[in-house]
Amino acid sequence: MLAMDADDNVCRLKVRVAQTFFASKLAPTKKDDFGMSTPDTSLQDTAAPDGVCYGCGGSNPHGLHIKSYWHEDGVHVVAEHVPDDKYCGWPDLVYGGLIAMLVDCHSNWTAMAYHYRAEQREVASLPRINCVTGNLGIKFIKPTPMGVPLTLRARVEGEIGRKTRVICEVLAGDVLTAVGDSVFVRVDTGQLADAAHGR
Repeated sequence: MLAMDADDNVCRLKVRVAQTFFASKLAPTKKDDFGMSTPDTSLQDTAAPDGVCYGCGGSNPHGLHIKSYWHEDGVHVVAEHVPDDKYCGWPDLVYGGLIAMLVDCHSNWTAMAYHYRAEQREVASLPRINCVTGNLGIKFIKPTPMGVPLTLRARVEGEIGRKTRVICEVLAGDVLTAVGDSVFVRVDTGQLADAAHGR
């Protein structure tokens, strides 16, 4: 049991080191005009350090802790993720549900980042901008191999409005394996929670 725990800890450490390395390579080299993100601080950590989402919430102890950053091109929002072995679908292939979760969270943050920028606001400014998934579309192009760092590259397509369309590419190394084409809706999350619970 102790050996298994040690192996698990080594695996977690390798994943965390890889995520930190890739985040440093993908982040913008400087703070943009509206303080969107820096090489050391993701959109999630800047806007929602108390986030509890399983995919991207920094305060969820069991979550994936996806970190999204503006690319230096000013168009794309990028993230890197190294899937843990437990997210295997077919042997040596990433589970499609994990890919959908990565696309969902990263695309949502892309929509919110574009909203902040369109309003010429810093991402940490209040009131917080929140979006939820209105429609999640994933086209699986090729099998996604385990053991290869995944890059998510997203951008808004068309208008930035109450409903915003986001295109998100998933690359395993240099190979495009999936594309998300989704819609995110700007909401008041407090009202949304009340409605869901019938309050």
